Amino acid sequence: MVGEGKCDTILPYEKFTMYGPESLTDAELLAIIIRTGTKEKTALQIGEEILALKASQTGKNSILSLCELTLEELLKVDGIGEVKAVKLKCIAELSRRIWLTHNKDRLNFSKPSTIAAYYMENLRHAKKEQAILLSLNSKCELLKETMLSLGTVNMSLVSPRELFLQALKDEASNVILIHNHPSGDPTPSKADYELTKQLMAAGELLRIPLLDHIIIGDQCYTSFKESKCI
Repeated sequence: MVGEGKCDTILPYEKFTMYGPESLTDAELLAIIIRTGTKEKTALQIGEEILALKASQTGKNSILSLCELTLEELLKVDGIGEVKAVKLKCIAELSRRIWLTHNKDRLNFSKPSTIAAYYMENLRHAKKEQAILLSLNSKCELLKETMLSLGTVNMSLVSPRELFLQALKDEASNVILIHNHPSGDPTPSKADYELTKQLMAAGELLRIPLLDHIIIGDQCYTSFKESKCI
């Protein structure tokens, strides 16, 4: 019992040195990054408060909230100044890039589910629509990834001309279009259907087929290929 009580009072940094990073809770990891608290709150309590900021939306505390929180939201937490807020956002971005780099080599461009899973982590937190062109070779291997547009909250402007000019520049044999819906609902709009038809027609003429148009939502997606629209 004495040992248990002593363990409960171990500070996050000491716990790290004794048992390793895997022994730490999400809040304890944040506490080490935050380093110092305030007169009223410890660094651990501040970490717990950060994790709870999105709890009202998700129903539970989650380390993923660090990716979703804006700099302004972090600055509203007592004990988090600009330096700490920027540091936390940089760590979140670094983690995202590590995940993307690690998983990019595993992408199978013939399977919409694997493509969606990869880009979902990158796009589901985006506040504006983004359109990404994947230029592929004849073996469906990625030649280049191009950001075609960064739209408003609910519209991304992509023209078939712009898309296929880039595809020709990349010497692509096939293309895939990906864009997100900031609302979180990947249901295609009338404009999405119309654009897809235009891209299919242009791709057929240029002999650079559109293999798929994937719309990313929040933890979900719509593939025109899987929906038999392509």
